[in-house]
Amino acid sequence: QVQLVESGGGSVQPGESLRLSCTASRSIRVFDMAWYRQAPGKERELVAAIDSGGSTNYADSVKGRFTISRDNAKRTVYLQMSSLKPEDTAVYRCNARGAVVIESTIDAWGQGTLVTVSS
Repeated sequence: QVQLVESGGGSVQPGESLRLSCTASRSIRVFDMAWYRQAPGKERELVAAIDSGGSTNYADSVKGRFTISRDNAKRTVYLQMSSLKPEDTAVYRCNARGAVVIESTIDAWGQGTLVTVSS
């Protein structure tokens, strides 16, 4: 129903910044969007979410450092990551879920992009 493609991952040193992007194959206007991450040996966790109305929420571990935003015209969701720490190392994936009944079966995931933070 919808394909998601992430970009922007890479390897950085502690304290540096990265901006992840997730672009969808069709309109995301009625989707709730989110970024998840999973590190080796750990469970997948919700990092940040932004609903179809623009309301956001963040994991406590990234609050004040990460910002999620969306540009519906560009069909893109962003995750601006600042003051990166080694604990942020993980595969990051974006997710789209339908926020209206007509799109209620939508639960799409991107392929993932690796973020590595090390000295």
